[in-house]
Amino acid sequence: MPCELDSLRVHGDCDVGWDANTPPNEVVDEYGVPAQGPGFGEPDPRAPSRRVYDDAEVCALREHLRASNGIRGLEICTPDEIERAARIYRRDGFVVVRDLLNPAQLAAIRQGAADVLAEMLSQPGYPGRKYVAESGRLAHRYCYGTSSSSRQMLHHPAWVQMIDLPTATPILTEIFATDDYLVWGAGGDLSIPGAIEYQHLHTDGVDMQNREEGDRRLAFARRQGLDIEAGKSFEDLDFRTQRLVMDRSPGGVTINFVMTDLTWENGPIRQIPGTQTATQPPPVPAEEPEWMRLSTLVGAPAGAGILRDTRCWHGATPNLSREIRALPSVEFSAGWREGRGFQKAMPHEMWQTLSPHGQRICRFVKQAPGVWPYGAGDMQPLASKRREGYQKGAGANGTVRTVYTDPRSAGTAVRIFNQDGASGY
Repeated sequence: MPCELDSLRVHGDCDVGWDANTPPNEVVDEYGVPAQGPGFGEPDPRAPSRRVYDDAEVCALREHLRASNGIRGLEICTPDEIERAARIYRRDGFVVVRDLLNPAQLAAIRQGAADVLAEMLSQPGYPGRKYVAESGRLAHRYCYGTSSSSRQMLHHPAWVQMIDLPTATPILTEIFATDDYLVWGAGGDLSIPGAIEYQHLHTDGVDMQNREEGDRRLAFARRQGLDIEAGKSFEDLDFRTQRLVMDRSPGGVTINFVMTDLTWENGPIRQIPGTQTATQPPPVPAEEPEWMRLSTLVGAPAGAGILRDTRCWHGATPNLSREIRALPSVEFSAGWREGRGFQKAMPHEMWQTLSPHGQRICRFVKQAPGVWPYGAGDMQPLASKRREGYQKGAGANGTVRTVYTDPRSAGTAVRIFNQDGASGY
């Protein structure tokens, strides 16, 4: 293990991955013990039977992906195509924009992402397993945010530098139809080689579409240019127009930053176009049609950003390569959320390094001067250890609990919810 981690990187081939001793569809509980049954995610019934690079079933899946993987005609914008990017985003629920990161930024974020992953994988796993697994998540898959005891990565310089990019901020301003949006978190998922299963399709949370938010969301929709009669409140609108307002006012936009070119083989994220307005849950893996499994963003280049409506169905796909596929992210929120449920996960000193715009949009996530965010910097794939790490930092100033959730509303079935005084969730 130490030799493997010394060579770990998040672009290009490396020695990490492919643990033949980890069975397909294995998921561990909050203590790292393999568990199955309700509350532990959705297995992939079509996964190969062995986690071995040259296994016959793995090779057959690899050839299938080589021939068929990827959205045909995937549209990729440039940073100056601001209006086009926003149109595609509103139509499909996501858009790929190349060159959001310049070479120096990409190199720095790659290094940060690799260092954090090496720290996570340095911890011992279940006896007989090569790697520690993340609670509630399929083997060889991790999330930077949910593996942090603070539940965010806003303490890390690599993530903070992605908050207010000159290439991304104008597009976010166009999508939100204002520059008065907010940052609520940072994280991002990754898969190491040998993640042979498809992750279940899911949303990032559930849009409850509360009627009490109606007028704030109506103002959002009007700023986008929707032709809605002036002077009418949300309650005055007919049902069809109310539904349109909800559809066009996403509560969250995530930008995943691409560390290595997404290929047919290295586990590209899949996105199901148009599902940001769906109120039904996505299909479980056993019922997912093949076209959805192949609806991936093959061709998104390193340095690009994937801007996603958090309501849009998405999921990870098999990483049958020898390179780590990492997508570190920053999560942005519509201003009408007004900081409700936000966690103070950014050190004040880090906040001071931001531009005036960056400071304004991060005002609800910064901690008080001289107070280190509770749990920040403590990377723990196991939920029980994350809970301990947060409570150790917070003491009497915060509470933490383990929650088993419907996996179709998140990428994991086991989550830690922190409560920092009057904030957090």
